[in-house]
Amino acid sequence: MPENKGKTGRQFPYTIVYDQCFSPCGKYLAAGSNYGDIAIFNMSAALSSDATEKSKHPVFIFKGCKDGGIFCLTSTETFLLSAGDGEIQAWRWSDLTAKTAKLAWSLTLPRSGVLANAEVNSMIINQQSHKSCLYAGGGDKKIHTWDLETGQYLSALEGHTDYIHKLLLMNEGQDCLSASEDGTVRIWDTRTTGESVQCIEPFKNELCARPLMGKWLRCLAVDSEEGWLICGGGPKMSAWHLRTLSPTTVFDTPSVSQNVALFHEDYILSAGSLACMNHWMLTGQLKSSIPCSPTSVFSLNINKRSDASKVLCIAGASPYIDVCINFGYTSFALVFQAA
Repeated sequence: MPENKGKTGRQFPYTIVYDQCFSPCGKYLAAGSNYGDIAIFNMSAALSSDATEKSKHPVFIFKGCKDGGIFCLTSTETFLLSAGDGEIQAWRWSDLTAKTAKLAWSLTLPRSGVLANAEVNSMIINQQSHKSCLYAGGGDKKIHTWDLETGQYLSALEGHTDYIHKLLLMNEGQDCLSASEDGTVRIWDTRTTGESVQCIEPFKNELCARPLMGKWLRCLAVDSEEGWLICGGGPKMSAWHLRTLSPTTVFDTPSVSQNVALFHEDYILSAGSLACMNHWMLTGQLKSSIPCSPTSVFSLNINKRSDASKVLCIAGASPYIDVCINFGYTSFALVFQAA
C-alpha cells in the first residue's frame, strides 16, 4: 500500500467508490467517490505489458462535488456526466484526459418544496432517432428527463413511493426500468406520456421475500433479447421472465443483500455486502465466487468500448478497484489515490 500523507491519507481507508464509467474510446475509466472526487485512470497504461505501480493510480483527480459524494456516472461521446447531491454536471472527456477539469454545463433537478435538491442515484442516456434524452432518478421518487441537445427539461415519470436506486433501458430505449426502495421494479414506455405500464413486486412473492430484510430493491439487470430481468435487494435475487412477469429462478445469494448484477455471456455476475463477486448460471447454480477488495460492492462495469481493454472492474467500499481480465479472478487493483 502506498504511503498516505495529509488529509487525503486520512480519508484513504474510508473511500467508497459508488460508480464507475468508461470513456467513449474505452481507454480511460472514471470513478466517483463518497468524498466528491472523480479519478481518471488510464486503462491502456494499466493493462500494458510494461505497466508499473504508478500506472495503477489515477492520471488525474478532481473535485466533482463540493458538498457530497458522487453517486453515479454516465457518458456521451463527448461528456462525462456526474451526479450525487445537487446538480448533474458535465465534463469534456478531452479536458479530463488532458488533466484539466472545466465544467462544461450542468442541469438542476426541479426543487420539491423548501428542501434542497434530492440526490441522484442513477442516470441513463436514451439515444433515440430524433433526440438524445437523459433520465435521472433518486431521492425524490421521480425519474426526471432532459433533452441533452438543448438542455430543456422534458418531464418527470411518477409512480414510485420511495427512493429510486437504479435505472436501465431495454428494447432499444423504448422501455425504461426502475428499481426502488418501495420494493417495485417499474417498466415505463418512453414513447407515451410517461406512465408505468408494468410493475414487479418481488417482496410479495413467497419464494423471493425476506421480510426481516425489507422490500427495497437496488440490484437490477436485463437481457431484453432473451427476455430476462434480474432484481434483488431485501428480497432474494431472482430472475423474472419479461413476457409473463413471473419469477423462474431464485438465487441462494450468500450476502445479506445484492447491490449489483450484470448479464455476461451465459452467466449472471452479482455482488453485494460480502467481499466477493459471484458467477451464476441462469438455472440458479453458483458457478464460482471470486474474492475482491471492496467489503461491499456497489459497481460492476465491463469495458465494452475497447477489445484491447475489455475487462471487468469491481468497485465499492474500498479505495481499491479490482480489475479482472478474464473475469475468473482479480488480476490487479487500481488505487483511488494520486501516485
